[in-house]
Amino acid sequence: MLFNSFTFIFFFMPIVLFGYFCLGRFGFRQAAVIFVFLSSLWFYSFWNIYYLPILLLSVVVNFCFGRALERNRNKVLLAFAIFLNLGVLAYFKYFVFFMISIRDFAGISLAVPEITLPLGISFFTFTQVAYLVDAYKSKTDKTQLTIYSLFVTYFPHLIAGPILYHKHIIPQFLRKENYYPHFPNLQLGFILFIFGLFKKVIIADSLSAWTTAAYANAHNLTMVQAWAGALSYTLQIYFDFSGYSEMAIGLALMMNIHLPINFNSPYQANSIIAFWRRWHITLSSFLKNYLYIPLGGSRCGLSRKISNLMLTMLLGGLWHGAGWTFIFWGGLHGVFLTINHLWRRIGIALPVFLSRAATFLAVVYAWVFFRSPTLADAVSFSQTMLGFKGLPGHWSEIQAMPGGYKQAFVLAFLLLVVQLMPDTLKIMNYDERKESKGPNDSGAVGNPADRLKEVGFGITIGIIAGILAFVCLKQMAGGEPSEFLYFQF
Repeated sequence: MLFNSFTFIFFFMPIVLFGYFCLGRFGFRQAAVIFVFLSSLWFYSFWNIYYLPILLLSVVVNFCFGRALERNRNKVLLAFAIFLNLGVLAYFKYFVFFMISIRDFAGISLAVPEITLPLGISFFTFTQVAYLVDAYKSKTDKTQLTIYSLFVTYFPHLIAGPILYHKHIIPQFLRKENYYPHFPNLQLGFILFIFGLFKKVIIADSLSAWTTAAYANAHNLTMVQAWAGALSYTLQIYFDFSGYSEMAIGLALMMNIHLPINFNSPYQANSIIAFWRRWHITLSSFLKNYLYIPLGGSRCGLSRKISNLMLTMLLGGLWHGAGWTFIFWGGLHGVFLTINHLWRRIGIALPVFLSRAATFLAVVYAWVFFRSPTLADAVSFSQTMLGFKGLPGHWSEIQAMPGGYKQAFVLAFLLLVVQLMPDTLKIMNYDERKESKGPNDSGAVGNPADRLKEVGFGITIGIIAGILAFVCLKQMAGGEPSEFLYFQF
């Protein structure tokens, strides 16, 4: 089931909200937890019910491991639990890639099985690995299986993140006040959901056709067409992921649950280091805390720091997908981060507009490898972008782009938006660290109620949200909903 479907918006979401608050309002909090847990399983089963046992088994096994680690801080047990989780992930996500790589490298005939990747396995695996490590470090509190199960399978985050941490989420499921309807959270959550829906349905999906046209013809592009295709995907993945992140936060917020911010205007970053503090924030945090720092981080000299960075980013690239293009993308960002750290050591500061432009161009270039089907396609595409296959000759080349002058105008406008406009969460004063104290608290989540009560602001936002909702629903009525890009990871 997709957030951007009529089934979800008009059937699943109202039923879950109604059931959650009805049960909670009459004091059946445990029943409310079980209800949302079962609803999350129903949500997951819409994709492929045959993989539901894998999710359930993963939840139960890791809950038992966590309990055991809370009682006995055993390194061997922790290592085995992590190995088991990563082993299951590796089988479903990387086994076919591994077999194909061996076959192609050795030039031998090798039967390669067809293995379907269970939806969301990368996210619920990392969420539980973080839980196991925290349990070993005595950073978790004993909790019931039902609460833990909901923590892992909670539908707003289950498919494409954010990666959740026990200490941030489980205490919220234990708070009595969160089971009562709270109008400021319902209001802000719905607005965030609509804004995210607009980003996905109207902006990201519209850019998809231009992206597909460019990358399907990677070896026969002009320089202008290559840059237009690269920028189209750069903006498509931005609005697709930003839209999903806001919809997930909005859905959880309507239930008084505050998910971590996973996206914070990354294209406004002034360095690659800053970019990774703004893009997929929970994944960056996971890789830093559970891989980079345990490897030694920056504590063991420059050469060790660089090797740790490279290994972390290579594995981060591999996490995104089983393919050499993803590994190369991760390696590119590792190189960019290394250059960034070395530049800092030199101590030369560039003007803000230059550093932001250089960062953005590096990110755009790397996305080419991320999006391309093969390395050969990516190399050809990037060579065209860099002018090795010819420079622009005439303005008519703009008209030769898939969207012509319309595409040029839309790309220019959206580039200004992502570079200059504040993020929706910032506009709405959303702060994951400031939670409501109950149904009578008007200052929930960074005082959204006060923000919405400002003269003209609440009315304006309400009108805008209504218009955007109408536009989105009209667009959705014209065809089948498309998956979010991060579903494949």
